[in-house]
Formats: sequence, structure tokens, C-alpha cells
Amino acid sequence: MSTHAKRERLLLADLLEAAGPEAPTLCDGWLTRDLTAHVVVRERRPDAAGGMLVPALRNRLERVQAEYAAKPYEELIHLIRTGPPRLSPYGIKQIDEAANAIEFYVHAEDVRRAQPDWTPRELDRVFSDALWSRLEKGGRMLGRRSPVGLVLRRPDGQTAVAHRGTPVVTVTGEPGELVLFVFGRQAVTDVALEGDKDAIARLQEAKLGI
Repeated sequence: MSTHAKRERLLLADLLEAAGPEAPTLCDGWLTRDLTAHVVVRERRPDAAGGMLVPALRNRLERVQAEYAAKPYEELIHLIRTGPPRLSPYGIKQIDEAANAIEFYVHAEDVRRAQPDWTPRELDRVFSDALWSRLEKGGRMLGRRSPVGLVLRRPDGQTAVAHRGTPVVTVTGEPGELVLFVFGRQAVTDVALEGDKDAIARLQEAKLGI
């Protein structure tokens, strides 16, 4: 059975291919070529990918990513579509699903929602539940930069605390929208915010995510 990560990988590759290398994305300063290089480096160059989390390695990451961005765009798309190298930990189904389902979903939306004519994508219940499960388990890591208390809520009333503190802002929306919100895409999400007006403004401007 195909995993969510595999499905989102192919969707992302298709979107990047259709958009071409010079299309805008929601990632600040990145065109689709840059985003494509980022995805490939993250998966295929662990010696450089550490710079995404470790400031001391950031220069190396930027250098390697620039090298990949200079490669033929079609080659980068092919590397995404065909998956990780044979010995990569991402080749293990459980790791791929845990690390890439949300990653590829968010980046697919980075491509889709940067276009002027984008339309909402309706997620199936199984995938929505999977995204919600990740928010329940990892929401506090994603919400750790929130300047206010942050509660995530599904339309059915299920809640997850992403950041403890006061005042509290409650963000209500479908799991896919909540994922995008805590990954720092607040401006393009379909959510409702409840709480102090100033706290809401601070949350909307905050740099959330990893």
C-alpha cells in the first residue's frame, strides 16, 4: 500500500514540474528551483543537510544547495520522484512516513498557494487524521517559538496544546490548515483565531516552525 509520504512526494514532484523552475513559492526568497534543490539536498546530502538545524553548518548547506540548484531542473525533479538513495534512512518506510509526509505536504502547498489562481485542496479523512496525529505528538516543537499560548483545535473540538503561556490564542481549522499554520504559513491558511486581539496579531507575525 502506498504511504502518505510516497503520495505527497509524487504530488510535489508533479507540481514542481508543472510550475517550472522560475515560479514563486511561499518560502522567502526561493523560486521553485531553489525549493527543489532544498528537497534533494535534505534527502541526499546528510553532510550538508545538518545546516538546516545547526547554525555552524549553514554556510556549507547554502553552498551545496546552490550547487544543486545549478543542475538541470529536470534532473532534480527526477531525483525527488524516484526517492532517496538505496542506503538512506529515508528509504525505510517508517522513517520516510514520519519525516516526509508533512514535509512534502507543506512544500506542495508552498508551490500551490504561491500561485494567484490556487484553490483549496480537499484532504481525505485518513490523511487528515494522520496530520492531526503528528500535531498532537510534535505540535509543541513546531509551536515553541510562539510568543503567546497556542492551542490548536479541529472543527470537531479535538485540541492540542502547541505552546503553553498566556494570553492564549486558539486556532481552529482542518488538520492540513493547522499544519501549515504552525509551519509558519499563517498568512495563507483557512483558520479561525480566538483570543486577545494583540496576541492574535503577534501570533500571525511570529516565525513558527522548525
